[in-house]
Amino acid sequence: MRIVLDQYAADYSAAEQKLSGLEDDQSSIYYPTVFLFIGDEAEEAIAPMIRSNEQRWDNNAGVVYFHVCTGETAAALAKEDEGKRIKSSQKVMRVSLAGVTAGQGDSRTKRKDIGAAFHEEGSHLVQLNRALRQVSDRIADYGRLYASFDRLQLAVITRVDDPLNVLVPEISLLAKSIFLLLFKSVQMDMYALIQEREQAETFGYGSAAGISFLRELDGMQRPDYSYSAQLQVTGDGLAIPVIHNSSPLFDLVYVLSDRNERGMTTQNGMLDNYEIICHILLLKNRKRKDAQLQSNEVSYNNSSFKNSLMAESGRQGFVSAGLAKVKRPNYSIALTVLYHFFKQLKLRLQSSPELGSKEKLAFFGLDAPAMEARLAGIVPSEEQLVDMQGLLTSGIKFEQIRRMSLREAEEALFSDSCATFFHKHFTSAAEERMGAVKAAEELQRTVSQRLKEHPEISFYQVAEWSGEQQESGSTVEAVRARMRDLVREIDLAGEELERTREMRVEDLKFKRLPLLDKQNLRSFIRVFLDTVYQLKWHLLRLETELAMYRRFAGELNRLHETYQASVEQMAGLEHELKETALQSIRVADEYIGQNIFDYYERVTENVMKEFEEKRGTAAFFENALASSVRQLLEQGDIPFVERLISICRKHILTAEPFAQTFEEELLLRANVSIAYSNRKALSRDELFHKLYRMLEENAVIHTRLLDYTHEHRYEEKYLFGDRESEFIRYALGVDETSRIYKLGCVHEKRSSGVEKLNLMGGFHLDDLMYYRNGKVYYETYMQNGYEFHALDPSLLPKLR
Repeated sequence: MRIVLDQYAADYSAAEQKLSGLEDDQSSIYYPTVFLFIGDEAEEAIAPMIRSNEQRWDNNAGVVYFHVCTGETAAALAKEDEGKRIKSSQKVMRVSLAGVTAGQGDSRTKRKDIGAAFHEEGSHLVQLNRALRQVSDRIADYGRLYASFDRLQLAVITRVDDPLNVLVPEISLLAKSIFLLLFKSVQMDMYALIQEREQAETFGYGSAAGISFLRELDGMQRPDYSYSAQLQVTGDGLAIPVIHNSSPLFDLVYVLSDRNERGMTTQNGMLDNYEIICHILLLKNRKRKDAQLQSNEVSYNNSSFKNSLMAESGRQGFVSAGLAKVKRPNYSIALTVLYHFFKQLKLRLQSSPELGSKEKLAFFGLDAPAMEARLAGIVPSEEQLVDMQGLLTSGIKFEQIRRMSLREAEEALFSDSCATFFHKHFTSAAEERMGAVKAAEELQRTVSQRLKEHPEISFYQVAEWSGEQQESGSTVEAVRARMRDLVREIDLAGEELERTREMRVEDLKFKRLPLLDKQNLRSFIRVFLDTVYQLKWHLLRLETELAMYRRFAGELNRLHETYQASVEQMAGLEHELKETALQSIRVADEYIGQNIFDYYERVTENVMKEFEEKRGTAAFFENALASSVRQLLEQGDIPFVERLISICRKHILTAEPFAQTFEEELLLRANVSIAYSNRKALSRDELFHKLYRMLEENAVIHTRLLDYTHEHRYEEKYLFGDRESEFIRYALGVDETSRIYKLGCVHEKRSSGVEKLNLMGGFHLDDLMYYRNGKVYYETYMQNGYEFHALDPSLLPKLR
């Protein structure tokens, strides 16, 4: 069930994002862009970044994702011949340097050995050269998608603890040198990803490996950093030197961790960092629209930002970033609406029509006319008593029985023939027919027919009316009352029969003629049978009726259990749907998720009422469900919920209240409770202030520093949204005269939400908490014979 609900909510959320995005502008990137992923650990970043860019960049088709990995995650590639080791897909190209880790059983020198193996085995350079030239050709094929083809944006992405990043200088410089054959310039940035959550199997070693790379990266960013190696290889196998003169290797270095500046793990872990990278690339490489070119809005300037990170010593500072989003919580809304839709359906099913006791008995076919009809088919007609007058007598005279009781007279006249005849033709016949009655089937058939005839009655009423209730008007109580009456009537009828049989013959009223004994005997017999056996027939009828009520009372109890099971099934579903909705709200942002439950209870109820006003009060049951709720429940919880989901998607979530911008929806939701209290409604400015503060608090940078206010800290912040929206205008204007950071806007015409990207730079390696904590491990491993660097350690920056 949770899988079904999660899929429904996720599908709705994705569809709404896409639908609201239909009116949203997609941005265009100005220059061609390549994402260069180095190391096996970078694999998981590729798919999320592709999805993000597809959603935000309208010319994303020309973006190339190039992944350099080892044979450890591409074993199948390593088995193929050299010419097939480059794996291509529509957007992703991979090259496996399978040989660099072959035969390296000693983890103490693994990172160093990879660097040595790369240079010793020439085939790796051949693979890289071939693959990078293919990347260059592919970029050229999509050149028409870009506003300018003068520059290439190259984003190098690696996990700091991945051993393959020992080759970052070689791979990056080779890529840059090949791309410079096509472009006038290449702007190359490094995105160093830190996973600080401890992994049990790599505890200590992972931190030491991460520090080793960051130490090398610190050296690569020195103003006097230079590099020269035979990296380019021609088709004939001739090597060409690649030279990097004294300057930092990367234009900017971004350090992004799965823990933020406050030391807390980010909500979505590394996924947040992947999205941050895409936003940074868009900020740096975005094509501005004509309207923006004419405006005075603050825009990102890479040179200005870079210069602001420079220390007086000329040392280049690192950069980190944080990203916050505000959008309609569609996932929680979908689950909340489903619950309230279910609840409203249940209330309609529970809405009981005003029926009296007689009407309820008639609903189950247990009213007096129905029972009379059943009795008529079970107990033989009293008219058949006339057949008893043909029974032979013993020949005794009337004068002989005149002073006898009726019981004695019957014995003298008929012996046991009357009793035998009655038992055979009445009592036994009634018992046989009673045994053939299928009370369960008859009761179920009657109830099913009544439910079809009266759609306003549901299984809730059937369960309630057939239940053990002592309230006035209860069906069960009415049946039991009739059974009690029948017991009393049977007792009275039995007593009357006994009194009658004790009467003397001469006290029985019938016409007597003097001296006509035979005539008087026939008259007595006729009146005797009409009196005594009429009473016996009436008693049999009462006893049969009681037995029939007992049969149907038992079946009514079993029927109640069946329908009560549906009621309990609904209660269980209600609990699960409610808990799922509330849980989704709890994990949503505390402010963005506020009042979802209460607000969408009203919205759902109003939408359902409007639907019923247009299509009839039973519209959801007759048209939408296209089947009785109980029939759906009998198929199981999941088929029933899937039908509800289908109705929600078709008739509820498509209604007008669900088509508001995130600002309008949030303002209405923020004020949902004012009708029930004297609290002043939240004004638009108050709402915008809360949104502004929330964006700022959630856009905290994804790196923890030793000192929040280090001396070289420089910040720029950018909103991604509709520049003309009221909230963006408010955000750009608030604190304008007092803010100490640059605030700009990346204009995207959109109603689905707003995002904020915070950039903070100017810190150095020794400012990182990760560096302070990991340096102990690094030094310990080095002292115990571990070798992490392919370079001579004396060429590396000193540990600070």
